[in-house]
Amino acid sequence: MAQINPSILSADFARLAEEAEAVRGSDWLHVDVMDNHFVPNLTLGVPVVESLARSTDIPLDCHLMIEDPDRWAPQFVEAGAGSVTFHVEAAAAPVRLAREIRAKGARASMALKPGTPIEPYEDLLPELDMLLIMTVEPGFGGQAFLDIMLPKIRRTRELIAKHDLELWLQVDGGVSASTIERCAEAGADVFVAGSAVYGAEDPAEAVRNLRELAAKATADAWWACEH
Repeated sequence: MAQINPSILSADFARLAEEAEAVRGSDWLHVDVMDNHFVPNLTLGVPVVESLARSTDIPLDCHLMIEDPDRWAPQFVEAGAGSVTFHVEAAAAPVRLAREIRAKGARASMALKPGTPIEPYEDLLPELDMLLIMTVEPGFGGQAFLDIMLPKIRRTRELIAKHDLELWLQVDGGVSASTIERCAEAGADVFVAGSAVYGAEDPAEAVRNLRELAAKATADAWWACEH
């Protein structure tokens, strides 16, 4: 089933509680954490995640675009995140980190930048609850979707099927009404949307529309028909 995770990177940071309420009905709230080292942007950290977790009942999906996630990721679970994503390019011990995130009670997710292939990490997939394929270079919202990531999404879905895993496949970057169907057809089932939601006149309606488009595309997709 298609899941829509609005990204608060495109929300008004001065009104995060209201912005969370504006997308009621979303599956998760995507929280981009950037440290101005791993990516050239600085956003928010543990204290804001704690406050946000207290102010909304939508579960938080924290995407850590930071150096040394092995040290920091567990703190985001403790702050209230229901899912924590670390970048494999930054993690010193990804299997150990995934297990620690799970042990603390959150879903463990691993992200790959556009230039990072999935194939070397096939053996890690059983340790994860979700894999995130970036469809833009991480760091800033509002970027154009990279179509060249579609074959990578497909290959990842094939690996998930090969190992018969209950692994969510998330895409993040340039997801909108004009690109979400292609992502779903390729194999994605969790979609992060920032400006496509918060730039809409009615963010909650934008979420419903995106979910409907993804669901229709998934129903006819090659990978869904095999199950």
